[in-house]
Amino acid sequence: MVTVPPALAAAAATSTLELGLTTTGGMLGGAAVGMLGWYRGHPASFDHLIGPRLRAFRRRWLSYVGRRWSDILLDCDLVSINRRTDGMVVPRIVKVRSASPSIDTLFVRINRGQTPTMFEEKAEALAHALLAQRVAVMKIKPQVIALVIERTNPFDADPIPAIDLPHDSSEVDLSAIELGDDEYGNAWTQSLICQHLFVAGATGSGKGSLLWSPLRGMAPLLRDGIVQTDVIDLKEGMETEVGAPIFHRRAINWDDAVATVEAFRDELKERQAELRAQAVRKFTPSVETPLRLLQIDELGMMTAYGPSSEVRAVLKLLAEIMTQGRAAGFGVCGYVQEPTKDTVPVRELFTSRVCLSVTSQSQVDMVLGDGMRLRGALADEIPLDAAHAGIGYVVQQGSRTPLRVRASYQDDQDIRDLVAFVTAGRPALRSVA
Repeated sequence: MVTVPPALAAAAATSTLELGLTTTGGMLGGAAVGMLGWYRGHPASFDHLIGPRLRAFRRRWLSYVGRRWSDILLDCDLVSINRRTDGMVVPRIVKVRSASPSIDTLFVRINRGQTPTMFEEKAEALAHALLAQRVAVMKIKPQVIALVIERTNPFDADPIPAIDLPHDSSEVDLSAIELGDDEYGNAWTQSLICQHLFVAGATGSGKGSLLWSPLRGMAPLLRDGIVQTDVIDLKEGMETEVGAPIFHRRAINWDDAVATVEAFRDELKERQAELRAQAVRKFTPSVETPLRLLQIDELGMMTAYGPSSEVRAVLKLLAEIMTQGRAAGFGVCGYVQEPTKDTVPVRELFTSRVCLSVTSQSQVDMVLGDGMRLRGALADEIPLDAAHAGIGYVVQQGSRTPLRVRASYQDDQDIRDLVAFVTAGRPALRSVA
C-alpha cells in the first residue's frame, strides 16, 4: 500500500474544501502536465532543479518508511528494545536526499546506546538488505548519522570507447570538451579554456584516460596549431611515448621538467605583454595566440618528491602560472595519486577537479570540496580494477551535487590514430627528452 505523506494529504484536503474537487484536480493535473513538459523539453535542468526533490520525496515514502524500514534494521540487528515496555525502538529517518538517480543519502537519528561504528560493521548487510551496490556510513553529529546508499552502478564493466575524432576545428568547443559519459547517459564535457584541471586517483584508477581524452577532443585544434600542449611525464616517458609527436614540448626527466615549467611561465609573460600592448584583457585562441596547456603526469613528483630547493622553485612557478595564466590562455592539467595539501600545496588553485578511485574517505573532500562524500561522492568505494577504471566524480560549476562520470578509454591504437590525425601534413613538433 502506498503511504501518502501527511503534509500532502492535508494540503489536498484543504484545497478540496476551499476550492472544490474539480478545481483542486485541475490544479494538480495542470502541475503534472507542466512538469512532464519541462522534463521532456529540458531534462537536464529538470533533473538539476526538480529531480532530486521528487526522488527524495518518492523514496522517502515508498522505500524508506514504515514496516519495510523496520524489518531491514531488525534483520541487520540494528534496533533496540525498550526495557520498560519491551517494545522495539527503530532508528528514525529524519531526512532523505537523492542527488542523483543512483545515490540516496539517509540522515538517521540512531537510538541511545547505538554508535556509528555499529552501523559501519553492518554496512555490507545493509547494502544487501536494501538491494544496493554499497552503503557508506558517516557521522554527522551526536546521535545522527548519514547512510550514503549507492543503489546502482550506471556504467557497464566494459570501458567506454574512445570518442570519434572531430574533423574540423569548427566542431570543437573548448568550453565543452567531451571526456566520456555521465551517470545519466549524456556526454560528460569539461571546459579547458581559462581553466586548470586537477585529476586525483590511485594507481589503476584510470588517470591516463583523462590525459588522452582532452587531446582527442581537441585534435583538430592541435593539428591546426590553435592549441599547443606541453607534457611532463616523469615515469621515464612510459605514459606518453606512443603519443610523443603531438606535444609541443615533452619532458621525461627532472631537469627537463623544470626547464619546461620555466619556459611555459616565460611564454605566459610574453603573451601578457602582447595582450597588454593590444589593450586586450582576454585572449581568443588562434594560430597567433594558441591555447597553451601544460599536462603534468604524477604532479606530486614536481611539487613534493623532488630536490627540496628545486621543488620550492617549481611551486612558485606553478603558482604564478595558475594565478595569472587563465586570462592569457595558459592552463595546467595535473594528475596525482596523493591529493593532500602536503603533496600538492597548489591544489586550491585548480578550478576544475575530478576524483577517481582514491584510498581514503578524507581524500574525496580534499579533491571535490567539503561535504561532497556526504552528498554521494563515494570515490573511496570504487574498486581498483579494470571494470571500474575511469569512473569518478566531478562537481560542475554552479552545483553542490557530485556527478558520477566515466572517462573514455584510449588504447595504444587509438593514440596512434590521434597522432596520425594531428601530424598529417605538419612538420615534426618539438620534444624535450
